[in-house]
Amino acid sequence: MSRKPSFANLRDRAEPVLAEASALPKTAPSSEAPASRQGRKQIAGFFTPEMSFALHTLARRQGRSLQDLMAEAFNDVLRKHGESPIGE
Repeated sequence: MSRKPSFANLRDRAEPVLAEASALPKTAPSSEAPASRQGRKQIAGFFTPEMSFALHTLARRQGRSLQDLMAEAFNDVLRKHGESPIGE
């Protein structure tokens, strides 16, 4: 099974794509997550391309991140079912 190419895959390549970048010193990847991910847990799902496009478009129009929209949606679902919203 092959994966679709993505910018994240290109970013995480061991070898730089640009010829000029080969002169840069290589650093070992950090095993520690970025500060923005400390104390957080990933939630993922598979959606139709139309849903993905609609959410990304809305996030751009509102100047917000997709993660912010997802947190809002999850809090709305929690409220709908009588649970307390958690926040982002």
